[in-house]
Amino acid sequence: MTDVPQRRLQGTVRVVGSGLLGASIGLGLRQQGVDVILEDVSPAARNLAIDYGAGRVGGADDHPTLIVVCVPPDVTADIVERELAAYPEALVTDVASVKVAPLRELEKRGVDVSRYIGSHPMAGRERGGPLSARADLFVGRPWVVAGHDGIGYRAAAALEDLILDLGATPIEMTPEEHDAGVAVVSHAPQVVASLMAARLRDAPDTSLGLAGQGVRDVTRIAASDPTLWVQILGANAGGVAEVLRALREDLDGVISALDEPEHPGALRVLAETIGAGNAGVSRLPGKHGQSKTYRQVIVMVDDTPGQLGRLLTEMGEIGVNLEDLRLEHSPGAQFGLAEVSVVPEHEERLIDDLVRRGWTIAGA
Repeated sequence: MTDVPQRRLQGTVRVVGSGLLGASIGLGLRQQGVDVILEDVSPAARNLAIDYGAGRVGGADDHPTLIVVCVPPDVTADIVERELAAYPEALVTDVASVKVAPLRELEKRGVDVSRYIGSHPMAGRERGGPLSARADLFVGRPWVVAGHDGIGYRAAAALEDLILDLGATPIEMTPEEHDAGVAVVSHAPQVVASLMAARLRDAPDTSLGLAGQGVRDVTRIAASDPTLWVQILGANAGGVAEVLRALREDLDGVISALDEPEHPGALRVLAETIGAGNAGVSRLPGKHGQSKTYRQVIVMVDDTPGQLGRLLTEMGEIGVNLEDLRLEHSPGAQFGLAEVSVVPEHEERLIDDLVRRGWTIAGA
């Protein structure tokens, strides 16, 4: 018999919204043995998530201790207000990607927010819906708890228990701090990625055939749902606009330098722009939240079954930990490039051992 993992959260959890986040929360909690009720405006979506094991249909006798609202930002306040009224003993949270707007709307309506606290797991996938849900979606990810003056720490304890049970890391922020933060690390990057990807619509096929990992990295999130992002950007418009205005000023400077590259100081503008990017990237937390610079080793991998698995297995045999992995495959080539990130002190040993085992290192 499989032992149920020790959990912190007690009682029943009601999840409203059975999309990617709602279904993933349900799956993760069910693995911990938590009783999960699923609700959705679409019975078909709810029943599909239930079929995959994310929870059960609710009943009249249910008394949840915690309610997690997982609906689009434009209806978050409506559903939170409804759930607060329907379950007067429960703590209610939401996982919308903006935190100021729902709280202010509830306060404007005169809703008692002493049992409401917004939150936001910084996790997701390019695809939505219950079919994309995963029990481990939140493992190792930050989960913002956006406290406010109307609720105390003790009243919000069940939310922290949920976050820890799902393997995430609770991060305390005010709603204002959260919205300013996601504007610069999530919402503005979405706009930039979409704008850059839009340049590809009219590009010649011959140009697209040259696409490598760089353009794929920049445009990866451009495949996001436009309907959802209209709501997100509208709810956090001020913060996003502020970031984009600063970006526009920087971009104008780069354009001026490119228009007259022979002009004194033009090359310095370009160099400082790239250098500023280096400095910004170096501040991003890496594995386990550490700000650490890794070295990249690019290994040529034959385009045959099992080769990537063999590479990773042999890295384990060498005793070098994989910090990150990216794959690139050029059209028509019979091999791919695996860019593995390792700590600097292991780079030389990894290259030497892989070469001895017959691997080809690009650039070596």
